[in-house]
Amino acid sequence: MFDDEAPAVANLDPDLLAALRRAATDAADDGVEFFVNSGWRSPEYQRQLLREAVESLGSAEEAARWVASPDTSAHVAGEAVDIGRFEARSWLSAHGAAYGLCQVYRNEDWHYELRPEAVEHGCPPMYPDPSHDPRMRR
Repeated sequence: MFDDEAPAVANLDPDLLAALRRAATDAADDGVEFFVNSGWRSPEYQRQLLREAVESLGSAEEAARWVASPDTSAHVAGEAVDIGRFEARSWLSAHGAAYGLCQVYRNEDWHYELRPEAVEHGCPPMYPDPSHDPRMRR
């Protein structure tokens, strides 16, 4: 499973963490192990990631397709997880809606957020990338 006491997991929104635990338990029954590559992030770390993205991608506009600002990041709010390993991402792609866990961005198959309404209605359409997400325009 994953380390519940690591700050990146322990600081997650409690509802997201509960959904993630349920999904990870059921995925384990299918022989799939979840790895949380990134969950909660401090504003300072998010700022560093954004700076590095601007440097490596050449512009703030291109960086915004991959990295949110600390003020808009679902990771800083504890409302997002990045799932490692292809098998876990594939399992979540097929089964995540049943737990309210949805891939939000088409270009980030590792990034999942809690969408409780997905349990009954399925996951909402994905944004092409974070720059299309209205939450990023605060």
